[in-house]
Amino acid sequence: MTFIHKALPRRTVLRGLGATLALPLLDAMAPASSTAAARAARRPAHRFQAFYVPNGMAMPYWTPATEGSGFELPSILEPLAPYRDQVIVLSGLRSSWNYIHAGASGSFLTGMTRGGRNEIEIIGDVSMDQLLARHFARETQVASLEVAMDRPNNAGACTGNLSCVYTHTISWRSPTQPLPMEWNPRAVFEAIFGDSGSTERSAREARLRQHKSLLDAVNGKLADLKRELGPTDQLKLDEYTESVRDVERRIRRAEEQSDLELPEIRQPQGAPARFEDHLELMLDLQLLAFQSDLTRVITFMIGKEQSARAYPQIGVPEAHHPLSHHNNRPELVAHMSKINRYHVSLFASYVDKLRATPDGDGTLLDHTTILYGSGLSNSTRHSGDNVPLLLVGGGAGRLPSGRHIRYGNEPSQANLLVTLMDKLDVPVDRMGGSTGPLPLDSLADL
Repeated sequence: MTFIHKALPRRTVLRGLGATLALPLLDAMAPASSTAAARAARRPAHRFQAFYVPNGMAMPYWTPATEGSGFELPSILEPLAPYRDQVIVLSGLRSSWNYIHAGASGSFLTGMTRGGRNEIEIIGDVSMDQLLARHFARETQVASLEVAMDRPNNAGACTGNLSCVYTHTISWRSPTQPLPMEWNPRAVFEAIFGDSGSTERSAREARLRQHKSLLDAVNGKLADLKRELGPTDQLKLDEYTESVRDVERRIRRAEEQSDLELPEIRQPQGAPARFEDHLELMLDLQLLAFQSDLTRVITFMIGKEQSARAYPQIGVPEAHHPLSHHNNRPELVAHMSKINRYHVSLFASYVDKLRATPDGDGTLLDHTTILYGSGLSNSTRHSGDNVPLLLVGGGAGRLPSGRHIRYGNEPSQANLLVTLMDKLDVPVDRMGGSTGPLPLDSLADL
């Protein structure tokens, strides 16, 4: 069989019956005259993701004993061993707003040095993900995704008599506009793949009543396109569409299960009851968003600050937040470390999928910078000193290889945000209370 090279625009989408499906990067999206060497030389998209974990860290189980590239992964970080060449552990940074739980998440991506003074006064700063979103919105259909595992609460006081917005989001569009985090996978799916003509609730409910999937709506056009693509692109398209189909199937199943368990709830619930199923679905949606290049900026909270989620499945029946106030009792710190390690192991499964997903001349992991961590270190003291932070991914070639870097003189975490903005080619003079960039490459010989 002879295949004709079909040159496709990079932003090709398939439309049908009110649905719009973006496509992953295909070889056919390169100019027809491109050689393999020319395609390999194309600069890949550089993506950013923040992965926030709440309630601090069991620091003795987190911090590597040695510095430089030869460091050993401590207990909490061991699940990341297969990717250690793309893991940078950062020690010695301090939170720019050290104010119990509000400052931990409130300053994580903003570098803000203070917030409001009561539950109705909202004061913050623009977060780095939103600065990136403004830049990449020229090239992607979705400027950014803000995703979480917990339902939002954007009213009332949650910590220190301050507004709940500080503990329930890490994304700020402006100093007075915190962005809600979406916890429902159905809503996230529609934000990524839904009909862009309307986002009203009535329109979404009408779409659900149609009982048609996104792929069903464009199935004929997919078949026509496959006939004009080469074998490699056909395989990529098959893998991509199967991933979309799998996410659709799990969302439908989750909604059916929710209806059975909670028949009194009229609005369908897209979140599975089991934490791990919910998390896997949310992470797969984020993977699809990156793979289709519908967005290059995602913020994700595996839990909000003061989360009381218990983890009996790993032998920790205590609620997370009360356990985090362990008063440095060794047995309780060890229990806390189990939660921290479990979060890292779930994150490592996502990292593995990023590494297994081809993207240009590498993988999604190669072309992504992920900031993983918390805004608190020793949570029993609400400490903002030596906050636990990782950089994971290849950073599109902009990050040094795996190492542990320990900074002296406690520079602000806001300085790291300035450096990351530069690595993502969106340089800024400052972020919140930053005092300058934070060296990464200059410490390559540690």
